[in-house]
Amino acid sequence: MSSSERDELCALLQRQRDDFLAQGPPDPGVRRNRIDRLQALVLDNTDALVEAMGADFGTRSRSASLFTEVVGMIPVIEHTRKQLARWMKSTKLLRLARPLGLRAEVEPTPLGVVGIIGPWNFPLNLVVLPATAAFAAGNRVMIKMSEVTPRTAALLKELAPKYFDPAELTVVTGGPDVAATFTTLPFDHLFFTGSPEIGVRVQQAAAQHLVPVTLELGGKNPVVVAPRGSHADIAKAAARIASARMVNGGQVCVCPDYVLVPEAGVEVFVDTARRTWQGMFPTIIANGDYCSSVNEANFDRVLGLLDDARGKGAAVESVTPAGEQLPDRTSRKIGPTLVRGVDDAMRIAHEEIFGPVLVVLPYSGLVEAVDYINARPAPLVAYWYGPADDDFRTFVRGTRSGGVARNDFAAQMIPSAAPFGGVGRSGMGAYHGKAGFDTFSHHRTVVGSDLPFSITGTAAPPFTAPMKLYADAALRRARNKTRRRLARPGSPSSSGESR
Repeated sequence: MSSSERDELCALLQRQRDDFLAQGPPDPGVRRNRIDRLQALVLDNTDALVEAMGADFGTRSRSASLFTEVVGMIPVIEHTRKQLARWMKSTKLLRLARPLGLRAEVEPTPLGVVGIIGPWNFPLNLVVLPATAAFAAGNRVMIKMSEVTPRTAALLKELAPKYFDPAELTVVTGGPDVAATFTTLPFDHLFFTGSPEIGVRVQQAAAQHLVPVTLELGGKNPVVVAPRGSHADIAKAAARIASARMVNGGQVCVCPDYVLVPEAGVEVFVDTARRTWQGMFPTIIANGDYCSSVNEANFDRVLGLLDDARGKGAAVESVTPAGEQLPDRTSRKIGPTLVRGVDDAMRIAHEEIFGPVLVVLPYSGLVEAVDYINARPAPLVAYWYGPADDDFRTFVRGTRSGGVARNDFAAQMIPSAAPFGGVGRSGMGAYHGKAGFDTFSHHRTVVGSDLPFSITGTAAPPFTAPMKLYADAALRRARNKTRRRLARPGSPSSSGESR
């Protein structure tokens, strides 16, 4: 990237920061108006945006884009808009001290300028929702669109000035060099959605200016089919899981990646998944509802995982309609694929698949399934198919993940107020609902005293005898109280146990 292009990005950032400082924190009306204009940008131009996304993918149905990119985010936007005035209110502290002249509160304040780096799998949704949260918190926004979906990126850049002054919202396009430069800018917060591998680089780059980051990453999301279910229960779970794997052609960060099935039910699961896909896709190559791999690089990457697994002894079964030859490079379509016999020597056991492929693994007991999940990095979501019984509670308590969904795809995202985010290698930080408002806010403590004396002045010398006696007495009281608590019957420490 040339120095002049970098200077242009820096100038855009400085313009937003200058305007932010000049205007101060916006009131609720301004924030709602910005959210409304952002939603209007999407709703006024839905057809053009959907067409651009379809062209970027090659094959991606209009209905899929409408549901996943537009309709699905409206409740979250409306919830944020409705609640932001309440979220903006200060929290009062020291209520009993206020009449005496000591006042304290915590005030949510905007950070300033937020940078957002969007992914290619949902190029509209996953920049609009974080921008909505940033606007709710009172910030200005710069968005770097993914170069993998260039038509969508170019259209959003063209549309943004029709709805926003560049000092409020700016859309940036360009290749990896632009993205790399974008991550080094001194934002007040940087929000990234993408792979863990790129997330590492983003965090390293942001650290140059101590820019806080939110990383929404991926992971190999596990599914456990409950151990005590009947064959009918396993078949029902298999149909839902197989359908979920095909959302956006499997190119979703919350897609089920591998399924742990009770040993006695594996054949029922596999047979049902196969029949489910056959019913969903009587044709594939000419099927406008069957999503393509977004580009040839991702197409080849998924095929490489399958070739590696097959070469190392896995059973790889493509569910291909009669008369069709898949995978098809021209359409970049890979048939729905079941993989069995996977072991840790295979890349597919460790790398996120991000395609229409489902790994099926048998397990003999719930402890074995939980141990298998815990031996791997924490996923973005962990799925359970079965009742909300003791086994389910063991699964929830015993595993670590960004969220948990039971009996339905992405159920953890259904409530508009629910935080969404990963943990460990699947991400850090969260957004959606108040979590997004808090992510892009600084909660600033404001304390004032009208007392006729200084409370904290006791920390300055000279130290009088009464002050020393008070300190010693306070220590004795705290020490005795702690010892009494630890000596109570049932306390872990009283029996030598630890937590």
